[in-house]
Amino acid sequence: MATSLASLQEKKQQLDAFRPFPIDFVKNIQEWFKIELTYTSNAIEGNTLSRAETALIVEKGLTVEGKTLTEHLEAVNHAQAFDWIMKQIDTNKQGITENTILDIHKLILQKIDDANAGRYRTVPVRIAGSTVIMPNAMKVPELMSEFILWLHTNDTHTVTTAIDAHLKLVSIHPFTDGNGRTARLLMNLLLMQDGYPPAIIKKEDRKRYILSIEKAQLNSSQVDYYALMYEAVDHSLDMYLDAFEGKEQEDILEEKQLLKIGEFAKLVGETVPTIRHWTKEGLLGVSRYTKGGYQLYSQNQVDVVRKIKTLQDKDRLTLAEIKKIFDKNH
Repeated sequence: MATSLASLQEKKQQLDAFRPFPIDFVKNIQEWFKIELTYTSNAIEGNTLSRAETALIVEKGLTVEGKTLTEHLEAVNHAQAFDWIMKQIDTNKQGITENTILDIHKLILQKIDDANAGRYRTVPVRIAGSTVIMPNAMKVPELMSEFILWLHTNDTHTVTTAIDAHLKLVSIHPFTDGNGRTARLLMNLLLMQDGYPPAIIKKEDRKRYILSIEKAQLNSSQVDYYALMYEAVDHSLDMYLDAFEGKEQEDILEEKQLLKIGEFAKLVGETVPTIRHWTKEGLLGVSRYTKGGYQLYSQNQVDVVRKIKTLQDKDRLTLAEIKKIFDKNH
């Protein structure tokens, strides 16, 4: 059944009944959303980092072999932009100005394209594979002024405003690059200002997302666009409600981040047989098993693998000796 605005409002009312949220819960779920939004928003734009790789870069400051410097910077920049908008949620939409949008964009493109970061485009742009014609660059300042006026004066529901703001901004396409990421962050700022959780456009919905925007821009229909965006908001509301309706928040967040053995092996640069062997020897811990019996690993085990490698390569210790060290430390 299609998600409706009324159903979103009802879930929001259910969520409001649990306020104020526990401090630890807020911290944990915001950190999860930061990684998930960074991963998905960049993936939509072609970034090849996995969810786990994004977390390693953002949370631990590590580099991932085989990935470009730009991809690393995109992860760091988006995470910093998310942190920045979190500091703005105690305001309201009247406090959002052109400078707000320019500041978000500057964070998105810093160290990637400093010449254009936080600056409106002065050249024509086209979207590859799209028939949509973007506004003339000379009109961008005027269109952005009109956009802010619309934002301050429209009186539609918050979810509608946020979704419309996203569509309007990507349609103005005020920047040479980073329009989508900036628009999604602005949409989520508007949602969070009114107590909604941020909306996540899943990587697997990338094609559907792009096509629905193009369809709306060509004045064909906004039905598909609204359906996808409502689903994104609905999914995030469900995450929050699950945490307060009998399901432990740690379980909810953890199950979103667990890695299959193949994914984990690739992330740490080891073979699957090696990971299985280290697990069998008690060096690595399995977070949980799937219904089919497959092992799932948490990202915390990445540090354990690094420790094992260090003890093997630098200290020339055997697995048995490493196991004794681990047992002693625990």
